[in-house]
Amino acid sequence: MPRFAANLTLMFNEVPFLDRFEAAAKAGFTAVEFLFPYAYPVEEIGKRLHGNGLTQALFNLPPGNWDAGEKGFAALPERFDDLKQSLVTALPYARATGVKRLHLMAGLADRKDPKALAAFRKSVTHAAEFFAPHGIDVVLEPLNARNTPNYFLNDFGFARDMIQDLKIPNLKLQFDIYHCQILHGDVTMRLREMMPITGHVQIASIPSRHEPDDEELNYPFLFAELDRLGYDGFVGCEYNPRGKTTDGLAWFKPYAGARP
Repeated sequence: MPRFAANLTLMFNEVPFLDRFEAAAKAGFTAVEFLFPYAYPVEEIGKRLHGNGLTQALFNLPPGNWDAGEKGFAALPERFDDLKQSLVTALPYARATGVKRLHLMAGLADRKDPKALAAFRKSVTHAAEFFAPHGIDVVLEPLNARNTPNYFLNDFGFARDMIQDLKIPNLKLQFDIYHCQILHGDVTMRLREMMPITGHVQIASIPSRHEPDDEELNYPFLFAELDRLGYDGFVGCEYNPRGKTTDGLAWFKPYAGARP
């Protein structure tokens, strides 16, 4: 049975962020993820997480100035010092939460630019080596151009090839089914092919990015497929609820309370 993690950046927005840990636990989730914790005291994040008996599945490394449109800087040659500092910034939050995987964002850059490609390989290698002694995986997530125009990492095959080429044990793929369907389609076959390098999975309906209960994909089939493939990681619910979060959890009821 898949282990679902509520995404607290998008879900349970009916309450302030720090109260969403309790809301997720009451709804039956045993794990959570979110985009960024850095606006909140590290001690408070750990307290809310562990106080509600939750496991931290994932969060993102600092992206730069998110409000100004930055989406990371791993592929930006002139931002390597910022990349190194972002790892230091994230480490206390990783320790406080016990998270085992962190998402490294590539940034806005041309994937055909040799300097951007070299910078990305350098940044990915440095980040993975930095977190390896802490038992933490670094995951790479391709994003579709509809939601994130000009994003450097916009192809699952490219991400797969880099991960396989670098051969770093704690470097994995973040397989967001929503992004994969928009970018490539053929989700099931790609899951089967890329499962050996997959460290995290995320879901949302396509094309609306709402609850995974209708539209293009048969999610019950995909959840069963994850079981058949032996996936033992988390499935992050990175979707925008249509209304009140708890009103849209009918899809989740068969899985509520599944323990890590």
